Amino acid sequence: MFDVADEVVLVDLPPDDLLQRLKEGKVYLPDQAERAIENFFRKGNLIALRELALRRTADQVDDEMQSYRQQVGDSAQPTREALLACVGPDPGADTLVRIASRLAGKLGCEWHALYVETPALQRLPGARRQAILDILKLAQELGAHTATLAATDAPLAVVAYAHQHRLAQLVVGRSRSSRRFPWQRPFAERLGRLAPELDLLVTARNDAPRRAVRQETARGDKEQGSPASLLRGYVAALLISLGTTLAATPLLPYFDLANIVMLFLLAVVGTAVKYGRGPAVLAAVANVAAFDLFFVPPRFSFAVHDWQYLLTFIVMLIVGLIVGQLTARFRYQAHVASAREQRTRHLYEMARELSGALVVEQVVEIGERCVEASFRVKARLLLPDEHDRLPPPPVQPGRPKADLSIAQWCFDRNAPAGIGTDTLPAASRLYLPLKAPMRTRGVLVLAPERQRWLLIPEQRRLLDTFAALIAIALERVHFVTVARDTLVKMESERQRNSLLAALSHDLRTPLTALIGLAETLALELTAEQSPHSEPLTAIHQQAVRMALLVNNLLDMAKLQAGGVRLRKDWQSLEELVGAAVRTLELPLRAHPLRLELDPRLPLVNCDAVLVERVLANLLENATKYTPPGAVIGVTASTEADRLIIEVWDEGPGLPTGREQVLFEKFTRGHAESAAPGVGLGLAICRVIIEAHGGEIHAANRASGGACFTFTLPLETPPPIEEAEDAPETS
Repeated sequence: MFDVADEVVLVDLPPDDLLQRLKEGKVYLPDQAERAIENFFRKGNLIALRELALRRTADQVDDEMQSYRQQVGDSAQPTREALLACVGPDPGADTLVRIASRLAGKLGCEWHALYVETPALQRLPGARRQAILDILKLAQELGAHTATLAATDAPLAVVAYAHQHRLAQLVVGRSRSSRRFPWQRPFAERLGRLAPELDLLVTARNDAPRRAVRQETARGDKEQGSPASLLRGYVAALLISLGTTLAATPLLPYFDLANIVMLFLLAVVGTAVKYGRGPAVLAAVANVAAFDLFFVPPRFSFAVHDWQYLLTFIVMLIVGLIVGQLTARFRYQAHVASAREQRTRHLYEMARELSGALVVEQVVEIGERCVEASFRVKARLLLPDEHDRLPPPPVQPGRPKADLSIAQWCFDRNAPAGIGTDTLPAASRLYLPLKAPMRTRGVLVLAPERQRWLLIPEQRRLLDTFAALIAIALERVHFVTVARDTLVKMESERQRNSLLAALSHDLRTPLTALIGLAETLALELTAEQSPHSEPLTAIHQQAVRMALLVNNLLDMAKLQAGGVRLRKDWQSLEELVGAAVRTLELPLRAHPLRLELDPRLPLVNCDAVLVERVLANLLENATKYTPPGAVIGVTASTEADRLIIEVWDEGPGLPTGREQVLFEKFTRGHAESAAPGVGLGLAICRVIIEAHGGEIHAANRASGGACFTFTLPLETPPPIEEAEDAPETS
């Protein structure tokens, strides 16, 4: 309601003043004010309501300011009272995350944790990168929105992220010694210069974990940074410099030195593209030295005959360093763009294939194949049965084995488990629930080649997106199947109703003639006192029963084809019950009938023919399923704005658990029963009562027997117009 309002005006009053107004009777009457103060309008509740009102108004004002500044093009970004924790690669970042979490909790606001990966940080050893992922995971567990950005300038990326998400405060850390991390102080200073409108909080960090991190870093350097792998790029840079020198030596008599310099610069560019920034710097220095030694006179000496070549050396070195730096940066950006393009392409290919899947088996095959190709894992989809239990999957080569107990827990709780989660993080598998809009559709089991790949935030978000696409595809296939089955049922139902209508029309005419002839013969044989009058009476009864069955079939066909058209009029319930009893006079002769109808019952506005059919069907149902001599009764009463009618008996009762199933078409209490009928009477009763706006249900009586109860809404009858007195005549 607040979101759609054109304008919101805050009328604020301190809680003490409001309580005083309540006591003075300016809000409620004195007795009501005392109850209000004792119950809801306590001071604590009033303070909480005031806080909610102030926050809600502040949010709307903030949105209005954002919209206004976007319209007028104001460069200053409006901010919210939210925190952004800048996570770095240095030790103690977990302390920074916990401090940001506590600050956000005190302020009652949301907070974000951001890690910016620059080209320099991309070459961190595995242990350091794993520590960063653990810190981001800790921030997510503490309630933060985590993100990882790839950029060449970390402060610019942080400020852009803060403006994009409208964050007011930046939280950065400082250690006790900046010798190991000399970039920290410039980082905070640049943030202050780039975003003077943002609050910058520089917090102290705990240096206790420094030694452990240093040991872990050294161990990671030994594991991933062997001397051969670390020196490979630099050795290649020296070899490229040597090769360039050998290639340029035969060209010395034919080209000027300025042109030969271009070859050395080209070698620096190639080294930067292939091996990165460090080898490019070494190649630039080596090329300057080789150019001076082998090409600048006097040759084979570092002495310079013409001092102008010193400028050439300096320019060559600077150009080489700049070109190497830019080339390495572009190489890093190309790598990031390639990774993003690959993730987008995998997502597009999977969405395209899943959109054409028509059966569950296709969704499973496409999902497993695309997940394995995109994440370098072994994947398996576990789908529940009709009882929401995950059956044991068949053994297939190349498919990971799954722990069904963990998978079932994941499915029931709708929460992930296994690697990188709070539940069984030491497991060798990752279990992700397939969350669809309506319900959980299954579990995705992953067995990674390297567990670290699944802990990268971007990879985990992409994996969650894959799981969501699979879940939506499974739900779509499910509803397609349901829709197809529904269409088949509707078509079969339509055909069956058409057949019933045709048969009913064809059977009604001969049955009517049969009943009329039977009645005529019965009268003649009774007058003649013929011994065949009793069998003829039985024939008449069976013909009447058959006519009722045909009427039920025809009525059901009409109700299903065109709905119920009510012809309402004000009726007396006594007359409706009497008409239904007269229709079933012969079947009711074997049962004592007990009618408990209050003569003061109000008139009911209903379709007399249809309600009489309901009463007749319920009474006939009682006569068919109760032994001779069992009491059958009809009771009526009023409750609020409805009339309650009960048709009960003292027979064997209804099958337990099938009380409501009996109202479905072609459903009987017992599949094999000697009582005639096809199970349409109660279905017709439900359709008629629901068309009147009432309800019908069945239950067993505590004293024995069955009881069918239906309700009809009561309306205010029209006033009775009194006839005017005739004028007196003289």
